[in-house]
Amino acid sequence: MAIQRDRKILVESIKRLLRREAFSHIRKIVNKAHAADLSAVFSALSLPQQRKLFDMIDDKEQKGILLTKLEEDVFLALIEEMSVEEIVSVLEDIPSDDVADLLGKLPEERSNAILKKMKKEGSEEVEGLLRYGDDTAGGIMVPDFIALREDDTAAEAIQSLQKEHQDVEMPFYLYVVDEYGKLTGVCSLRQLVVVPPNTPLRKFMTTDVFFVQTDMDQEEVARIVARYDILAVPVVDSSNKLVGVVTVDDVIDILREEATEDMLKMAGVGGEEFVETKSVFKSLRIRLPWLFASCVGGVAASFIIGYFQAGLSKMSFLAAFIPVIMGMGGNIGIQSSTIVVRGLATGRISIRDLWPVVFKELSVGLIMGIFYGIAVGGVAQIRYSKLMLAVSVGFAVLSSMSLATLSGSLMPMFFARFNVDPAVATGPFVTTAIDIVSVFFYLQIATFLLGL
Repeated sequence: MAIQRDRKILVESIKRLLRREAFSHIRKIVNKAHAADLSAVFSALSLPQQRKLFDMIDDKEQKGILLTKLEEDVFLALIEEMSVEEIVSVLEDIPSDDVADLLGKLPEERSNAILKKMKKEGSEEVEGLLRYGDDTAGGIMVPDFIALREDDTAAEAIQSLQKEHQDVEMPFYLYVVDEYGKLTGVCSLRQLVVVPPNTPLRKFMTTDVFFVQTDMDQEEVARIVARYDILAVPVVDSSNKLVGVVTVDDVIDILREEATEDMLKMAGVGGEEFVETKSVFKSLRIRLPWLFASCVGGVAASFIIGYFQAGLSKMSFLAAFIPVIMGMGGNIGIQSSTIVVRGLATGRISIRDLWPVVFKELSVGLIMGIFYGIAVGGVAQIRYSKLMLAVSVGFAVLSSMSLATLSGSLMPMFFARFNVDPAVATGPFVTTAIDIVSVFFYLQIATFLLGL
């Protein structure tokens, strides 16, 4: 909360100083502020104000870090105002994996022009990263890492660190390779300084190394780093040659992006739309297909109610309990599907756990259904003094909540089994299915017990 408050104060202060044209004060603030905080300021300013603020930052590395923190639409608008030469001067001071991420957001013609202007060594690294998919280990890895030979002694390794690896982003892990560059082990800085200086690395390195392939999905990479509590994970190609490292700061960004994407998908907006998206037509294009499922479900429920219209006209009080029956089923169905989707996303649940997970959620649904069935049925009895109505409502709540947990747990597992993102199984899909089933079972039970 304190960080959010400080960030809000920073935004308001800079906006106020811009109105007063107090540029000397603004320059002092922006050159002391963190790039992450400045990104929040940029989102609250107009493009001309963003440009002024960007020009006031003296440190080129700070400018580059700021570009990596900006929302995509803000970044694209700001970069459009900059010349290729200015962009290159900023990008050359930040890690090549961040450069690749930024260039991946630009039109191909623009990114090619920037690559041509960059220094040969830096552009080759970026081009190498751009060959991999954006959401793969190869696309997010850092090509700068410490690789030492198996036969190097501890003293030679320390000397190499002092001379050749001063600017490596993650120096905590020292990766060991053979004469062909293939990963064979890893050792820590602590191990390096506590062993006798003439000890070869192969004598004390750890050979059981966690590593990932260049084509592994970034979400799976993040899971490995989180599961084993490591600061970085090496990336190897198909021949086991060490080609890069994925660091924990990139993993944090991945986890945030994937969690946001899953939440948006579960809300039925496809994981692409954000509050900052300014295009109305883009929002419509994203939402229309997902809401179509809700529309179809609503129409189906109306046909079911229409089928029982004759009975409902005789006993109109039956309609009073339709919302609560549908609502209870929909809510517990979303709870079950959210638990399962998140479990699948974090790796705590796998497809092999299908029946234990479904049985557990169904058991919860049955118990909750009995409890709330008695409660809502009791309300029906008190309100209308009709025993069969109370029994109908109670059984309808029980069936609605039981089937909701069954579908809420089964549907994501079914989607995952066929390599479809399970997040799409929630939201409109689960609630729509439950609405149809709840109305049908309620009116069918009432027809049987009340003799409609």
